[in-house]
Amino acid sequence: MAAGAAAMVFGRPLEPWDFGTTTDIIKTIPQDLFAELCEQIIQYLQCQIPAVNTVELCQRFQAAGIEIVTSDLAKVVNAISFVFSTASNNKLSSEELSTRLGNAVGALPKQAVQVIRHIWNEQGRSITVSEDAKNVAAVGQLIDFQWKLGMAVSSDSCKSLKSPYVTITIKVADASGHITSKTFEMTVPQFQNFFNQFKEMAAVFETV
Repeated sequence: MAAGAAAMVFGRPLEPWDFGTTTDIIKTIPQDLFAELCEQIIQYLQCQIPAVNTVELCQRFQAAGIEIVTSDLAKVVNAISFVFSTASNNKLSSEELSTRLGNAVGALPKQAVQVIRHIWNEQGRSITVSEDAKNVAAVGQLIDFQWKLGMAVSSDSCKSLKSPYVTITIKVADASGHITSKTFEMTVPQFQNFFNQFKEMAAVFETV
């Protein structure tokens, strides 16, 4: 455990944060790119952007010569999102946030702490998480929806070939902002039923 007593907020002790191996990942990220990442996380928490696109950021980091994979970058996003969210929920000042970061198990690099403190001081106070926003984040948020019509020409399991089908690809952002893609197929009748359900939802929204 890190030296020093646990921080107190509103009379309640807060357990020291433990960043584990995420600290080693953050150490490989230059200060300017880490600041950009933190900016995006703040924007996500402020609902200014639908998610932190870890795939795109990872490609940019790799282009800058940083050896990092998407799963590792997602860990960093999760950790920093947790820091900002906890700071917001507990109404931590910049000094209190710095103290908590300094007392963390597996302390973050000094430059990273400076970036987090600066961004929190400049923009963090505007983070407000409503109950509705928490519920949306818990189930994920639809980012993109695409479909295309195809024709089955060969299959080991399909009994009737040359049958039309619809391929659907959706992108969803989870609670941490990590974007994942899901692809699945439907028969034309299934897709028509799916489409009708969307029309019914749209009709309901128009009455709200």
